[in-house]
Amino acid sequence: MGTYPEKVETALAWLRQRIPERPVAAIVLGSGLGRMAECLEEPVSISFGEIPHWPVSTAPGHAARLVFGRLAGRSVVVQQGRVHYYEGFSMKEVTFSTRVYGSWKIPYYFPTNASGGIHHGLRPGDIVLIQDHINLLGTNPLIGPNEDSWGPRFPDLLGAYDPALQLLAEEAARENGILLKRGTYVAFTGPSFETAAEIRMARVLGADLVGMSTVPEVIVAKHMGMRTCAFSCVANAAAGMTGQSLTHQEVLVEMEKSSASLVRLLEGVVRKLEDDRD
Repeated sequence: MGTYPEKVETALAWLRQRIPERPVAAIVLGSGLGRMAECLEEPVSISFGEIPHWPVSTAPGHAARLVFGRLAGRSVVVQQGRVHYYEGFSMKEVTFSTRVYGSWKIPYYFPTNASGGIHHGLRPGDIVLIQDHINLLGTNPLIGPNEDSWGPRFPDLLGAYDPALQLLAEEAARENGILLKRGTYVAFTGPSFETAAEIRMARVLGADLVGMSTVPEVIVAKHMGMRTCAFSCVANAAAGMTGQSLTHQEVLVEMEKSSASLVRLLEGVVRKLEDDRD
């Protein structure tokens, strides 16, 4: 079967045989945000199920494939969909793709997600630059033996959301006429949406957005020295804020509306990246 690091290396070796050029950035697309992969030049698509040990997503709105290609003239890998803790996957499985990208020495990591808006100033369709997170998943992807070649036993999460990349993102947003807000993201396990009381608690804690993903991947990306910039697309007002019931179909519909703006934003950011793949 192999150890976890051996599985990561096996998956990476398999990908390298098919994709000889190391991408400069890895972009992870959340629920309903798969349109970006259609914008890549010279695309090469690989289903999750083809890659050794790669967990396959079961969540609606996740295409479960990698698409390699060029965005703004730069080599990137776009991950259409992710696996979640609520699907029954372990934290190691949830962050498996991030470990592969980190082992590949991909310098930039751009996770995206769909979220519920907690802050009263957020509306469905808003794109928010995540500036920090609150981990209420009840676990951490770094629990267990530490692989010293990947990162330190006790990584500092200060700057996990790279300040310089955030400035680039805001610059790209201005150039493309996109209103980009900032906020703190809180992760719950799901798959049930949160209660109104939990949302009130999250607001007291300082959260602006709520979701069920991203935080484990960002922790692992920081552990492996990747520079991260994360974007959240607000799909709905969180529980108890409007008096209406929440559905995942609502999330997918709203994310489809946000896709075009997010694609322009990410393309603008990738165009500005320094090529520090050495």
